[in-house]
Amino acid sequence: MKLLKVFLMLALLMALAITLSAAAPSEEEPFVDNDDDASEVADDLLPSADGQEQPTSLRGTSRFLAQKPRAVMTCNKYPRVCRAAGSPGPDCCKKKCVNVKTDRLNCGMCGKKCKYSEICCKGKCVNPMSHKRHCGGCNNQCSKGSKCLYGMCSYA
Repeated sequence: MKLLKVFLMLALLMALAITLSAAAPSEEEPFVDNDDDASEVADDLLPSADGQEQPTSLRGTSRFLAQKPRAVMTCNKYPRVCRAAGSPGPDCCKKKCVNVKTDRLNCGMCGKKCKYSEICCKGKCVNPMSHKRHCGGCNNQCSKGSKCLYGMCSYA
């Protein structure tokens, strides 16, 4: 057992050493000869927002770190995001798109939670085990004269 622990620790140390050596940035600086024609140097530089030119070379930098940060589209800033196709719902609650007519955590309005045994039907918390108009699920109405017991109409 002790030998297994030693072997595992050795493998982890080797993996860490390989990772650190591969991720270490190289000390090489790209050589730019000022005597060359200016068009070649201009191809390697991009203008930035403050007017200074920055090198386009990303040597030693991962693609993930080199990406520009994306603007996060939350519904509190952009309410139309919730009405887009594929959205979970048309309403915005706590920076998330939800449907207040069916969401248990935002039933009828933001922040109104249904009890554990209840579900949200048409914006109201109901117990599907005993509710006559929502027996076993939303909009499952029992016929006249029958009761809803244990989520089924006319159980007995």
